[in-house]
Amino acid sequence: MTKWVYMFSEGDATMRNLLGGKGCNLAEMTKLGLPVPQGFTVTTEACTQYYEDGKKINDEILAQIMDSVTKMEEIAGKKFGDNENPLLVSVRSGARASMPGMMDTILNLGLNEDVVSVIAEKSGNPRWAWDCYRRFIQMYSDVVMEVGKKYFEELIDKMKEDKGVTEDTDLSAEDLKELSAQFKAEYKNKLGEEFPTDAKEQLLGAIQAVFRSWDNPRANVYRRDNDIPYSWGTAVNVQMMAFGNMGDTSGTGVAFTRDPATGENKLMGEFLINAQGEDVVAGVRTPQPISELEKIMPEVYKEFVDITEKLENHYRDMQDMEFTIEDKKLYMLQTRNGKRTAKAALKIACDLVDEGMIKEEKAVEMIDPRNLDTLLHPQFDPKAIKEAKELGRGLAASPGAASGKVVFTAADAKAWDAKGEKVVLVRLETSPEDIEGMKAAQGILTVRGGMTSHAAVVARGMGTCCVSGLSEIKMDEANKKFTLGDTVFNEGDAISLDGSTGAVYPGAIATIPAEISGDFGRIMGWADQFRVLKVRTNADTPEDAKRARELGAEGIGLCRTEHMFFEGDRIDAFREMICSDTVEEREAALEKILPVQQGDFEKLYEALEGNPVTIRFLDPPLHEFVPTEEADIKKLADAQGKTVEQIKEIIEGLHEFNPMMGHRGCRLTVTYPEIAKMQTRAIIRAAINVKKNTNLEVKPEIMIPLVGEVKEFKFVKDIVIATAEEEINNAGVKLDYEVGTMIEIPRACLTADAIAKEADFFCFGTNDLTQMTYGFSRDDAGKFLDSYYDAKIFEYDPFAKLDQVGVGSLMKMALDKGRPVNDALHFGICGEHGGDPSSVEFCHEIGLDYVSASPFRVPIARLAAAQAAINNREGK
Repeated sequence: MTKWVYMFSEGDATMRNLLGGKGCNLAEMTKLGLPVPQGFTVTTEACTQYYEDGKKINDEILAQIMDSVTKMEEIAGKKFGDNENPLLVSVRSGARASMPGMMDTILNLGLNEDVVSVIAEKSGNPRWAWDCYRRFIQMYSDVVMEVGKKYFEELIDKMKEDKGVTEDTDLSAEDLKELSAQFKAEYKNKLGEEFPTDAKEQLLGAIQAVFRSWDNPRANVYRRDNDIPYSWGTAVNVQMMAFGNMGDTSGTGVAFTRDPATGENKLMGEFLINAQGEDVVAGVRTPQPISELEKIMPEVYKEFVDITEKLENHYRDMQDMEFTIEDKKLYMLQTRNGKRTAKAALKIACDLVDEGMIKEEKAVEMIDPRNLDTLLHPQFDPKAIKEAKELGRGLAASPGAASGKVVFTAADAKAWDAKGEKVVLVRLETSPEDIEGMKAAQGILTVRGGMTSHAAVVARGMGTCCVSGLSEIKMDEANKKFTLGDTVFNEGDAISLDGSTGAVYPGAIATIPAEISGDFGRIMGWADQFRVLKVRTNADTPEDAKRARELGAEGIGLCRTEHMFFEGDRIDAFREMICSDTVEEREAALEKILPVQQGDFEKLYEALEGNPVTIRFLDPPLHEFVPTEEADIKKLADAQGKTVEQIKEIIEGLHEFNPMMGHRGCRLTVTYPEIAKMQTRAIIRAAINVKKNTNLEVKPEIMIPLVGEVKEFKFVKDIVIATAEEEINNAGVKLDYEVGTMIEIPRACLTADAIAKEADFFCFGTNDLTQMTYGFSRDDAGKFLDSYYDAKIFEYDPFAKLDQVGVGSLMKMALDKGRPVNDALHFGICGEHGGDPSSVEFCHEIGLDYVSASPFRVPIARLAAAQAAINNREGK
């Protein structure tokens, strides 16, 4: 019989895939003898089975759950569902990958009015008892029955207003008893039935709700962004309650063993007295720093510090912990490797190496490559900041600089972003439902919440600038405006946030490129020792090439020459070529472009300092270059000695019904060989000049795009070789060069053995290869991808993350067919996937020689390649 449920005492840290992150760590802390409220974990496999069974918990799983409840009763000396000696529990999600705030939690489960009355009398603390009950009704109604929180929050706000108080903690036992009655009435009003009183019914509903939350919209978005497969499922942890809301000798908090924003080696955290855990992460009250706990409860603080040191030494990584104090007794509710900013991740990894806790390999593995992106983007210009007026300062929750127009809802953030507007999302506090708006925003500003609030944790994970807990803001959400100091911000007004200092400024402030710390260089140096894949860049300008080289690029994997045609007035000459009637006219127009393109190539070669440069011949269809404005058409007509009508006829004749699959790439060269001749001359002459003037060893790689048939490749290759040899002979020099192809048509993969006999290299253009394989355009895919996500047809955008099953199989086929017939053939990838970590890992596994990524993603690719090599060597 399958084991679906494990007591905490039965598991350990090695069982993450089965017990989820939270469950395996609760089990590990139990093994370490730490004060963990005991309980059990319903496995991730049970979640998968729940969906296979039509969203039902089958009898076998249910029986094991109830058996585990009995074991928990024996440990606690209490009875689940008993009125006199009740066992109350929490029910929490726990996926194998940390997903903070994405799924749901229910606290105080097992309560009903009879139980509340008993524990109120026995404890002598009726306020605590009724506070637990009103919280439970609200959570259960929201999470399990999906009534929604706002109705209950409105009732709480009205109660506080009627009583003339500002905090929930100011409400009396009688107030909370009345509030509980109002909550139950609201529940019945919304659902037409009484609030459940049976503990077993409550537990079953809560476990189903956690399983269901694995498939909620915010969890699905988070999984897509973080490469977490839907098939993993989530575990459910059922745990004895520890009560932080029993009065001034109780509390709850979240802490990190190191600063998650900077990486500094100091305990950082926050806590609330007389509260439950959701109060801290939801940001409804602004908490106190953990250092204050030493003054309030020194013995508890000392015990907590000892535990945090023990946990970091055990896991050898920065820990993110949740704890509860129940009447001066400390309980540990969770530990996990903490989410951190990219800057903090680098510092922590380097410090752990220096402290002798980990080796360099482990340091490389610890860094999420995607987060490096946040280090490389602009910060505010110090001069502009000096001139800016600081309006207020909240908590520096997630570093970076952000400017944008103020919006007040996640839906508006998403809508404005879709229109191309940069926005800053301003909220009282964020909730998990805001995930898509947070993702769309340049920055996030909240009135409430601390460094461990939902907004702070999720923003840090995304690498999005966030300032939290700016309580001086006077919010008027109904009228879409807020006031900070003397300044009123309406929807659409510009605002700037500094997530590194917490400062907020009016207007949009200029930015400068980010500075890369020494820790970055150390981690990259270690990564380069371990990786096998070379990393090149996609660059079309000397500026991009220089920047990429600074970031560690070892060559150019893709130079798109068509981008060069739009510089200055050269587009005029190219349009003349397009509209020419004879070969001679076309050659005359191309002769104007040749020297400027040659100059571009010379600068690229110099910027890459002798590293390989792959230059792709003209790829797009010609209609993309023709003018659309009347004045430009008239200018072209005058230059060509033609009428405007004649030029318009030519332009109309270039129209293509399906440009993606039309007259482009190598097909242009077959029709107009003079284009390939001009580009070859520019490439070779530039290489000759740089070699002569700099002593750099330049070896151009000429890439012929969109080949699907070996004969068309050979046709273009012959033109290239004849032209190149003529230039080399005329110059009287020795110059090596290569002619290869971009593999972006499925037929090229199917016939790779034939093409390999003629080609010097294959470079996979996976943007087009994905389009051709799927049969849809990436420009139009956005119209239906959301529907595909909702229907679980796709889990991710195949243009962002390589389709390893379909497109990957074609790539592997091309390698397997090409290598045996040409052992000198080398292989690379230059689509957008070259900067995606999971795609880089696949490229390592199939044996590519290099990946090529956009300049700012070069470090991501370097780190991902190193991690792939380490994982492959360790057989993970």
